[in-house]
Amino acid sequence: MKNNVKIYIDDKEIICEEGQSILRVATDNGIDIPHFCYHEDLEIDANCRVCLVKDELTGQINTSCTMKAKDGLKVSTNSPEIQILRKKNMELLFAGYKKKSPTIQKGYFSKTEKILDDNKVDTDKYEKKEINDPIHKMATAAELDPSLCIACNKCVKVCKKIGVGFLKLEGKGAGTHVTFCKDPKIDCVYCGQCTVHCPVEAAREQSHIEAVEKALNNPDKIVIAQMAPSVRVSIGEEFNQEIGLDLTKKMNTALKKLGFDYVFDVNMGADITTIVEAKELADRIQNKGVLPMFTSCCPGWVKFIEFYHPELIPNLTTARSPQIHSGGIFKTWWAEKNNIDPKKIVVVSLMPCTSKKYESNHEKLLIDGMKPVDHVLTVREAAKMLKKHNVDLPMLEETEVDPVGQYSGAAAIYGATGGVMESALRSAYYYVTGKELDKVEFESVRGMNGIKKATIKIGDLDLKVGVITTVKNAEIVIEELKRNPDAYHYIEVMACPGGCIGGGGQPIPSTNRIIAKRIKGLYNIDDTMQLRKAHLNPIVKEVFETYLNKLSHERQEQILHTHYSQKRKFE
Repeated sequence: MKNNVKIYIDDKEIICEEGQSILRVATDNGIDIPHFCYHEDLEIDANCRVCLVKDELTGQINTSCTMKAKDGLKVSTNSPEIQILRKKNMELLFAGYKKKSPTIQKGYFSKTEKILDDNKVDTDKYEKKEINDPIHKMATAAELDPSLCIACNKCVKVCKKIGVGFLKLEGKGAGTHVTFCKDPKIDCVYCGQCTVHCPVEAAREQSHIEAVEKALNNPDKIVIAQMAPSVRVSIGEEFNQEIGLDLTKKMNTALKKLGFDYVFDVNMGADITTIVEAKELADRIQNKGVLPMFTSCCPGWVKFIEFYHPELIPNLTTARSPQIHSGGIFKTWWAEKNNIDPKKIVVVSLMPCTSKKYESNHEKLLIDGMKPVDHVLTVREAAKMLKKHNVDLPMLEETEVDPVGQYSGAAAIYGATGGVMESALRSAYYYVTGKELDKVEFESVRGMNGIKKATIKIGDLDLKVGVITTVKNAEIVIEELKRNPDAYHYIEVMACPGGCIGGGGQPIPSTNRIIAKRIKGLYNIDDTMQLRKAHLNPIVKEVFETYLNKLSHERQEQILHTHYSQKRKFE
């Protein structure tokens, strides 16, 4: 157990853990120290040399990310000599950057631009970097702009940490920049962790803002917004709100102010996914189907299987993901019920994820030639749109979701690691036993551990389950399955730390500590809801009983299920 010590930062007395970095202590106590290469969950490199502070007792100036807290330490963060050194280091770091570049005008780079302005940094003072690499598109999910890269190395480190290793640094000196691995056996899974760790948006999502605004301005289109579970407890961070605060009802209002005709919810789609997946799990168990069954609602994980382990494709559930399920229902059941031409409907998903952009573009998901989801906005993009149109989210009144968006607490926890598993178990219990669960919480599948295992009693069956985050941990379980194919019945895998709640489209910074608070916010939503099982959602029951169950088997398959295939690099 570490000792608490008393230190002083800019004469402010602070009690903190001995050995913590001064940068982390300062950040936790509202003291702003500019930095670019530091991330509390990654190994410290101290290569940007911007977070300088002065030890007032020794007179030494050092990087605050490497300086450790010890009792009696006194540091200053903004003395004249620090300002001079910090400015020089940033001018070298950002040599040749043009503040009025098209990229910056689109809203990128704004936080960095403020730091440069605050420190009066002249980006043209030193020789400009000569980087000839073009912008690299990661399918339709994210993109790399090497001309903006400051070689902080965070994207490379996080890509390796989660088990992919697609990114690397290339070049020398001021020309060092991020690029990708040319090895045909190594490919991106489009999770976007690079984008949520990049401090200057050299790695960023492929923007859908312009396309969404075009749809909103088209009077011939009926534009529907649907928000993923995680978005409601993270978007507040972009407006300086408490981490994990549930802003669902304020977002309902905000989206109407942006001009959306209807505000539904991906959570309704999550309830559909839960039912489809729980039924499939019950069928595989009862009829000796392929086990273990893997979840498939994370397209980053699915891409990993299709590229790295195509032999496991039969293990993936054929259930479509929540956003695709609900988008498809809007353009079939809802359109027919309201006598609306589905070709006029534009569905926009708000997601904590970049790979959902990639997923929405799959031709295999088309229904009558239409994409179930037309555009996907990350949390960062949604916040940019709100700010652009002067929508002050925290100050808005609360309104309810439009009726079709009704959902259960089981759907709300989809955003947390273990949430999909827990949601499915609540319904699978009913489909296997014919009885309703009294206690719906499954604490054994909750928490931030990268690999969680549990045995769940469902009737006479001891269901062996696993919950995994990051493909690095997935590889460990895949190796375990090679040794013992009967080790699990059901496995949930999410590509990002903590699940969707730590996704690549979330606000920056996104750390394990922040993710844990967001997860708590999701479970709070579930805990306070009366409706906590997907199969009891009255809207979803209506969809199945009055519409889906009356369709042909082929039509049901088209709306509810999908298939997978081996992928090559960049597919």
